[in-house]
Amino acid sequence: MNKPKIVILGAGYGGIITATRLQKTLSANEADITLVNKNSYHYQATWLHENAAGTLHHDRTRLDIKDVINQDKINFIQDTVTQIKPEEKKVFLSNGELDYDYLVVGLGFESETFGIKGLKEHAFSIANINAARQIREHIDYSFSKYYNTPVEKRDELLTIIVGGAGFTGIEFVGELANRVPELCKEYDIDRDLVRIICVEAAPMVLPGFDPELVDYAVSQLEKKGVEFKIGTAIKECTEDGIIVAKGDVEEKINSATVVWAAGVRGNALVEQSGFEAMRGRVKVTKDMRVPGNDDVFIVGDSALLIDEASNRPYPPTAQIAIQQGFNVAHNLAVLVRGKGELEEFTPDIKGTVCSLGHDDAIGVVYGKKLTGWKASFMKKVIDNRYLFVLGGPMLVLKKGKLNLL
Repeated sequence: MNKPKIVILGAGYGGIITATRLQKTLSANEADITLVNKNSYHYQATWLHENAAGTLHHDRTRLDIKDVINQDKINFIQDTVTQIKPEEKKVFLSNGELDYDYLVVGLGFESETFGIKGLKEHAFSIANINAARQIREHIDYSFSKYYNTPVEKRDELLTIIVGGAGFTGIEFVGELANRVPELCKEYDIDRDLVRIICVEAAPMVLPGFDPELVDYAVSQLEKKGVEFKIGTAIKECTEDGIIVAKGDVEEKINSATVVWAAGVRGNALVEQSGFEAMRGRVKVTKDMRVPGNDDVFIVGDSALLIDEASNRPYPPTAQIAIQQGFNVAHNLAVLVRGKGELEEFTPDIKGTVCSLGHDDAIGVVYGKKLTGWKASFMKKVIDNRYLFVLGGPMLVLKKGKLNLL
């Protein structure tokens, strides 16, 4: 009897947890498991804002996939997925193809620009390790050019615009606010000449977050020199800045650095595969499968789950993706063995913490509001716990944030 073939696409939070749980649950004789990822490494997407700001080197954020998988149980293929054909139970890669009996799709997110003119061409996005590295290097280069640039063009070199005041945008400006004084010292620039501007179309920062904590976050960031333009929409991004509108009033802000952090969508391959999707996200069944495709599971950014209490989608967070990985690994083991019960997935939201820089944060953990160093401490504990789940204490020692205060 042939062993069932399980193919996992993507080594993000959901994919890598599915793989590592399966290797603990199933023996090599029970299934052939293949993990496909375009890079040789897994990375902490929740740390990318630190890489982009230059406060954490990108090598700290990534770890070799072969360091956390058992290659006697899992075949790792470094390649790019180009097509999924569920009707043929095939996955096509840049350098080959794979058959599957069970497929797990965890291909991550793409930036969503909502049709705003010029964003794709002229704005940066904190999308992956390479994109974050590019932002950091661009900001460093802009500061280094300051004294060798005509006076009338200098201001835009020191103006950094961040589009979006959700989690990614706020965490990024928090890290920038910590980094800018170091850059100013390195390049002999007056800190007062630097502008960090956060633009948000919604009427408040961190929409949906506790208002008291939001007020704290805005106050702390403004003390560090961050400017907020709330209820202000970006109408267009150009080579030298953005055009914004608040009501009927438009304004041009010149800037050499525009970072878009206001929208994500699921991977376009999900839609192209014929699954019914909205912005690359599939409304999955209660056991994380694609409706009408009982052999296909989706985890992470492309899985759409509705919170029945609010009748709104759960946000595609790392916390939820990790929990999905545990659930899908369990359900795959049940299907492979033909015994046991499939588990329905219900997110267990233990809390949410938003960093305001390495030394400050806000959060709600187990229903308790936290600010300042206590929230920052909890953020690092959460990050270290994930590393422990993924690779045990040695991985925490190697990659974790051990300076908790």
